Formats: sequence, C-alpha cells, structure tokens
Amino acid sequence: MKSLVIALICCLGFTSYGQNNFEKGMAKAFNLWQSGNMDAAEQLFERIADAETEEWLPSYYVAQINSIKSWAEKDAQTINAQLNKAQNYLDLAKAIEPNNPEIFVMQAHIYTNWVVFDGATYGMKYSTKINDLYNSAYKLAPNNPRVVYNKAEWDMGTAKFFGKDTKPFCKDFAKAIELFATFKPASDFHPNWGKERALQVLADCK
Repeated sequence: MKSLVIALICCLGFTSYGQNNFEKGMAKAFNLWQSGNMDAAEQLFERIADAETEEWLPSYYVAQINSIKSWAEKDAQTINAQLNKAQNYLDLAKAIEPNNPEIFVMQAHIYTNWVVFDGATYGMKYSTKINDLYNSAYKLAPNNPRVVYNKAEWDMGTAKFFGKDTKPFCKDFAKAIELFATFKPASDFHPNWGKERALQVLADCK
C-alpha cells in the first residue's frame, strides 16, 4: 500500500521558500503521505480544509485518501465510513469547484469503490453515473491524462464485463502516457498522479 500511495503522489517537490501558511501546510501533509503516514496526512488535510474554506485541494485529498484506504479494507462498516467520509469531503471540494474534471474523476473513483464493494447493491445505482462523470470530464479536459486513462480503464472494465473486445482501449492508455509527458499541474499541490498505473495497464493491454 505504501508503494502504491507514493506512486500516486510522486513527482511532487516542495520548498518552504516564499510559502504562505496554506502552502506550508499542504507541503507538510504531502511529505507525511509520501513517508507512509497516511493517517497523519489525512488529519492535516482536514485541518487545512477547515481553515481554508475557499481551497478545494485539501478536501479533495481527504477524499482521495479515504478512497484509497477502502481498496484493501474488508470490513463493511469500515468501508462505509471511509467512502462516506470521502464523499462528504469531495462534496466540499465540489461546492468550491463545481465543474472541475479532477473532481469528476475522484467522484467516479468513489462510486467505483462502492460498485467493487457490493456490485449487486451499487452496480445499477452508480454505473450510469460513472459513465456520465467520465464523459463530462473528457468534454472539459480531453488532454488531461488522468481523465483519459481513468475513462479508458472504466470503459475497458465495462467491455470485459460484457465479454467485449478490450483491445480498442489500449490506444487510449498510450495517449494518456503521451499526455503525462507534457502535463503541467497548476501548482505543486494540484493532482499529478496516475502515470504509473497507466503504464502498468498499457504494459498488460491486449
């Protein structure tokens, strides 16, 4: 889990020079996360979100951390708590940035985690919403590598579920890798994760 988390947030470098309190707090939270202290990072992101009510990023990362935590969790009560917390914080981010493709992707992740947790209960409820989220994100940001590869991975999973050919989606992962090479996040703290996962899927793509 630690290596996966590091892969998700790699390539982030921070310096204290010229940073305000928000930037210092965000840098400290990411350093905690990268060192494997996910719980402490989450708690710090929460405090930043409480203090910086016009910033969407700390709430986004609380949502992402709880989404990630649910991947390896088996206890239903714990998963419910994690995904509900992820949703609550993503709603805060969404209230600040209602048309942000990065938030759309994270919302799709949270819904996907519900489907993975209990497909019989949540598959019909969320599948169409996930499709709509990725389509909306793609319309807004067709050159965002996270949008491209996450949409392709969902579409590939859907095709596989229905016994259809998944090879047509390989080109989308190749495109995402190309986009990662030139993608510039708006700041050190904006989402910049996903390249390692896209490379992994592309390597197995056939």
